Amino acid sequence: MAQNRKQNNNKQSQTTLLKQMLKRCSSLGKKQGYNEDGLPIDVPKGHFPVYVGVNRSRYIVPISFLSHPEFQCLLQWAEEEFGFDHDMGLTIPCEESLFLSLTSMLR
Repeated sequence: MAQNRKQNNNKQSQTTLLKQMLKRCSSLGKKQGYNEDGLPIDVPKGHFPVYVGVNRSRYIVPISFLSHPEFQCLLQWAEEEFGFDHDMGLTIPCEESLFLSLTSMLR
């Protein structure tokens, strides 16, 4: 029982950390194409944009991906490669084919 509580606390703290990470790496602000909350107007609720590969192709992914360890590895890789203080938004430094293959397995 204590083990289950510890796992739940770890999941909650991990979820909080991932939400904070997503917020830090989003290119938010009052720019054209953004609503009053600073969120992109073309992104449906429950999703967020990422930029992938050399060409920085934009993909819209569900927030539920944040709970997958494989996607979390991509986020850590992005943080190591680019940090979170840049204008482009969340940029993932992998080949598009790898990203598409991974995300197709997560759906």
